[in-house]
Amino acid sequence: MKSEIKDYKEKILKAAQDGTADKKELAERLLVRIGFYQHERLIHLIVTMSFGVFFLLSLLLLTVSVYFMALSGLLLVLLVPYIGHYYFLENSVQELYRVYYSLTDDEKDV
Repeated sequence: MKSEIKDYKEKILKAAQDGTADKKELAERLLVRIGFYQHERLIHLIVTMSFGVFFLLSLLLLTVSVYFMALSGLLLVLLVPYIGHYYFLENSVQELYRVYYSLTDDEKDV
């Protein structure tokens, strides 16, 4: 997913800088793609928050059994990359918003 978003950002930025491109059509296509990425971002937010809650619960259960230490470690190992990926998705969608605003000449404070 990361490479797809990076490639698309490069492609859309090149097309936006091209003086012959139809900005309205480009903005409409970009808005559709932003919708797809927003869905991806929502799914990763749900997964990341779930892993965070499970990690905190496993830390609380450490007092019950030492076996929860292994579970806590596993959840932490999975949680860190999820946070990194969600951070990338969030920032990428925000960058695409700025490109969309520049294409539509919409003066938004981003």
